[in-house]
Amino acid sequence: MNDPESHLNAAVPVEMAGRRFDQVLAELFPDYSRSRLTTWIKSGDARLDGATVAPRHLVRGGEAVALRVRTEREVGAEPEAIALDIRHEDADVLVVNKPPGLVVHPGAGNPAGTLQNALLHHDPKLAGIPRAGIVHRLDKDTSGLMVVARTMRAHTSLVEQLSARDVHRQYAAIVYGAMIAGGRVDAPIGRHPHDRLKQAVREDGREAVTHYRVRERFRAMTLVECRLETGRTHQIRVHMAHVKHPLIGDPQYGGLLKLPKGATPQLVEALRAFRRQALHAEKLEFLHPRSGKSIAVEAERPADMEALLAALRADTREHAR
Repeated sequence: MNDPESHLNAAVPVEMAGRRFDQVLAELFPDYSRSRLTTWIKSGDARLDGATVAPRHLVRGGEAVALRVRTEREVGAEPEAIALDIRHEDADVLVVNKPPGLVVHPGAGNPAGTLQNALLHHDPKLAGIPRAGIVHRLDKDTSGLMVVARTMRAHTSLVEQLSARDVHRQYAAIVYGAMIAGGRVDAPIGRHPHDRLKQAVREDGREAVTHYRVRERFRAMTLVECRLETGRTHQIRVHMAHVKHPLIGDPQYGGLLKLPKGATPQLVEALRAFRRQALHAEKLEFLHPRSGKSIAVEAERPADMEALLAALRADTREHAR
């Protein structure tokens, strides 16, 4: 199913004479990404003086440009009345605080009940934006902040900011081991060679950089702050396991539950009850696609992480006596 077509028209400014058609189109219609505009040039949906030309065609200035915009609706995602914790909302963007357990996109095993379904119910116009405006993702069992584009202009801007590493993403994680100091993990990540559901540090992987610092130490575990320089799948989970401090509760990269020697009954109970990776996207900062102003949003740690931290603090106090 497609949105109704829209037709946009413009004239090539004389000062753009001698430039490529795809470059001119990107400046005339900044709401759309260069790759999308190039596709429309090749399909004949972007015409110059009524003619289909190549993206590399050099304009002379003064020509008429006609652009037929055909935005495909999302397939397989229906609106669902799922509650959203919205932390920022305006005409261009939404910032939502995703709870643990909520899948971001419909897919195999999760055909419905996702964040994307919830967004389509909250704003039906998101059906005309790629992936209902979702430009980055969090794992199902990771909680925290995500930014959503409500217009094509915002979508293009946010994708470009993410690509240029201009979006600040900060996480709180609880890891195994009493870490002494923070550091930087610069280790490429790619598909695990034997398990297609996992990622791994590998020489032929894509560049991946994570910065971390100690926020609070416990007897055998540590609360750390992680900042992403890149955004690879499972990046923090893979990188912290790589430096021998896997996330508590992480079934894929943390291994079996490890109980600290002499742990209090309360800590044992809290660790056994914590069934997800202890990871929360607590801060998100980006430039507003329309105003250019910095937007910074924060979200408190969810109740399950706070309960685990309370048990860790009590255990640490108990053994300090």
